[in-house]
Amino acid sequence: MVSNKTFEATKVVNINHYDISSALQTTLDFNKLIQNFSSKIAGMVAHSGYVYTNKEFGLEIKSGVFARQSRSYALKVEDKALGELKLLRSHKFDVADLELLETLLCCLIYPLKNASMYQQALKMAYTDPLTQTNNRSAFDDCIKREISLAARHSKHLAIIFLDIDHFKHINDQYGHDCGDVALSSVAKWIKEGLRTSDAVFRFGGEEFVIILSETDLVGAELVAERIRGAIENHTLSYNMQPISITASLGVSELRPNDTLETLVKRADGAMYKAKKGGRNQVVLAY
Repeated sequence: MVSNKTFEATKVVNINHYDISSALQTTLDFNKLIQNFSSKIAGMVAHSGYVYTNKEFGLEIKSGVFARQSRSYALKVEDKALGELKLLRSHKFDVADLELLETLLCCLIYPLKNASMYQQALKMAYTDPLTQTNNRSAFDDCIKREISLAARHSKHLAIIFLDIDHFKHINDQYGHDCGDVALSSVAKWIKEGLRTSDAVFRFGGEEFVIILSETDLVGAELVAERIRGAIENHTLSYNMQPISITASLGVSELRPNDTLETLVKRADGAMYKAKKGGRNQVVLAY
């Protein structure tokens, strides 16, 4: 384990270490930070690859050649976990290598802390506090990026609009606290039906939108039906009262000449068709 206490003990004095520290202060991106660190120490502690994991942000960053010999370090500052870094190479790390590596890792501690604080701030800015899903601002950024990637690589992209049926009735009959429980529960059930590569956003009120990368209309329909069924098959218990919840869903797939507005409009329109057609159903936008 390497922490800021290790840093105080070692008192990094070598000019190369200061050079490393300066280079690491140029970015708040985890990928670039670990890449810069690996590049800077390569001439001092030879290694063929690395793996950086950070459970707080769901990160696993890998690069290089994955050899048999490895050395892992849990990184901390002031009792805050900053993830784990593993360096790999074909031959064993000797004592001198390990001592130098532990000293060099001290240069990484505070840049990692800064990156963690920055990413945490971004996470808070893009997260709906009630449902712990991404918010509307996050959707606006994500969908633009996904449309660009899908167009550039000729990949499928689909979105699902979901609206909780009779949500006003839940609020009116059971109170807004119950409505909040219903929203957070539906968000949980949606997440349980998605892949790790999918993303769910609270679009506003009782409406959610789901982005399905590399998914065509048929695949998106299967996901939508799975989510619809999961919501219908759950019963919400509030103050010892069982409450049944259903949702209406609209699905659209990215077309060659689509804009953000046309893609969203089709999915939104399909969702309203589902509501007008009796609710608790999935409608596709052909």
